[in-house]
Amino acid sequence: MHTTINPAALPKPSGYAHGVLAGKTVYLGGQTALTKDMQIVPGGIVAQFRQAFSNVLLTLSEAGGQPQDLVSVTIYLTDVDDYLANGREIGRLWREMAGSEYPAMAGIGVSRLWQKEALIEIQGIAVIQ
Repeated sequence: MHTTINPAALPKPSGYAHGVLAGKTVYLGGQTALTKDMQIVPGGIVAQFRQAFSNVLLTLSEAGGQPQDLVSVTIYLTDVDDYLANGREIGRLWREMAGSEYPAMAGIGVSRLWQKEALIEIQGIAVIQ
């Protein structure tokens, strides 16, 4: 049995779920820097990382988890070099938002994401303690 997690503070999903809780495992659907009003935040990769990761963490929180419960995170990027050039600031944001322990991670370069303005999409898996 599983439970769909769709926080009211995120855009209403259509054809997908923001997250799914199965036992103690939370599968966190890919999040771009989309706001509740269906706009991608401006300001480049750092601003988009903050919004996308906030969306992931909001879904995790709604499922009863916290950032330390993340066991795997995949980051899809339309410009890997831009992400790398801003790595220090993105790392600082990660530590501010999730602490200094990191899950297993992958960064994958892609040609495009669902919203044309999106530079980043983040998905993850967490196991609630």
